[in-house]
Amino acid sequence: MSFMDFFKKIGKGQEEVVEFPEEVTEGEKKVTVRIETLENFIDAERVARLLRDGNIVFLKVGELQKKDLGEFQNCVQKLKRLCSQGGWDIVGVEEGYLVLTPTFAKIERS
Repeated sequence: MSFMDFFKKIGKGQEEVVEFPEEVTEGEKKVTVRIETLENFIDAERVARLLRDGNIVFLKVGELQKKDLGEFQNCVQKLKRLCSQGGWDIVGVEEGYLVLTPTFAKIERS
């Protein structure tokens, strides 16, 4: 199963548990990956708070994109501006999803 297939299942209400080997040594900080939904313009500030706190955010934007394209475009512009100001990274990974990372994580683009 591909990475995005896993998130599509989550988006459809199906739940799947994936276990990863834990190799955290003492003193290392764990990184939290949050799966959030962008529903309106105000949510951009909530996402910015999550990034400030050091979370990686997978943002589901497909519903807003289908419902109100203008609101969606305004939200993405605001997120881009916030990411630029905060030194964070943002990328669209597939139709309906954005990935946002804090300063310690870089998105590799091919």
